[in-house]
Order: sequence, then structure tokens, then C-alpha cells
Amino acid sequence: MNISFEIVPRSLEAFDQQYAFVQKLDDGIHFINVPDIQRFDTRSWELATRIDRRKYRFIPHFRAIDFKIDSGELFRIIEDYQLDSVLLVTGDPPEGLKRAFYNTDVVDLIRVVRLRFPALNIYAGFDPHRQGLQDECDYIQRKADAGARGYFSQPFYDKRLIDIYAEHMQGLETFIGISPITTQASMNYWEVKNKVKFPLNFRPDYDWNVSFANDVMASAAANGLNVYFMPIRIDLERYFGGIRLGVA
Repeated sequence: MNISFEIVPRSLEAFDQQYAFVQKLDDGIHFINVPDIQRFDTRSWELATRIDRRKYRFIPHFRAIDFKIDSGELFRIIEDYQLDSVLLVTGDPPEGLKRAFYNTDVVDLIRVVRLRFPALNIYAGFDPHRQGLQDECDYIQRKADAGARGYFSQPFYDKRLIDIYAEHMQGLETFIGISPITTQASMNYWEVKNKVKFPLNFRPDYDWNVSFANDVMASAAANGLNVYFMPIRIDLERYFGGIRLGVA
């Protein structure tokens, strides 16, 4: 089982601090994902030079709406930064329309990148909360047909839902998203913004989230899945102090 850790590039200093923390986890982390968030100055792929790529597989995120397919800009970035892995997502329009964006479909982008780079590790995302199971699985298959070789999910909070998706993801390299929620305000945000339906036993505290993460990792290891940690504004020492990374 592989474990990925997401580092949000709020600033170069903040990135370096979280990267230093990841290194303290020894061999527990195998991949480092970096999302591309339009309100921050640093682009995901620019962090390639700050990561030991002999130790970690570096996976920068690219938002389809930021790239015009026939411009060749994405191809140039992949070549200039010598990327061997990318995560292609749709992306939300920029806030306040301060940046240009394009009506680029992520499935079309996956297809042209695959044609240009046959050996590239192309990952896509999936979200168990935004639509019905059948529609999301159909969308996953469209991305696979276009050339995606693996998937990183949005966070799960119900292991029963993980088990259902695991059945449909057989044969696909899949990373199950885990993002601890430790405040009521964060829980409310995920319910409203991301349409998450929490199980009745969910609690927005460290104990529940640590226990859930350990259960997910044990199940993932037993079922050929991988895990994707997305720690957002938490005490990393407190949270990962209870996480049993050794199950990998």
C-alpha cells in the first residue's frame, strides 16, 4: 500500500514546514501531492525543485480550466519540470474572474496528454459526494478510457461508502482520501460546500478521526487500495502521533 500526503502551497515557507514534517515520518509517506490553488502565488509544479524526488513521487495537480488544449502550455510544463506523474482535475473558476480560464473538459485533457506522453502516470480525481454512485462511476470510467491510470478521491468519512466504491474501483490504482475534521465549523463547511453526509457516529475531534484513519488504512492494505492524507489546518504532531503508518 502506498500513502500520499497533500501539501497545500499557501506560501513557500508554509510548504517547507510541512515538507520537513513529512520527512520526520521516515518511510511512512511515499507520494507527495500538491494542489494548484488559484488564490496562491506558487503553482503546484514549481515545487518540483523543493522535493527529493528520489524519495517521494511528486504529483502536482493541474486544473483543466487553466489550460487551452491547443496552446501546448501544459506539455511544456511537463517537459520543463521533467514530471513523471500528474493529477488532472476540472478546477473551479477563479474567484472574481481575475484570471483567464477555459472551457476545457478534463476528460479531453487526459486524452491529449496521454497521446503526447504515453509513459506518463496520469491520475484523475473522484468525489463520492457530488452525485449519485452510478453517475460518478460512469465518470470514473470515462477518465479511465481517456487514459487515466489511477485516482485520488475526495475525503471519505464513512467506511461503508469506501467499501462500495472499492468494489467499483477494482483494477484501478486508487487512493482513498482522508481529511481530518476537528471543529464543528469545519464539519458544517463540508456538509454545505461539499455535500458530505456524515455517519451518525461521527465526531469532529482528534480521537474519532485518528481511529477512522487507522481503520481505513488497515482495510486499504487488505484490499489493494492506497491512502491519501489531506491534513487541513490541524495539529500535525497531535494527529499523526496516533496514526499507524506502519500498516503500509
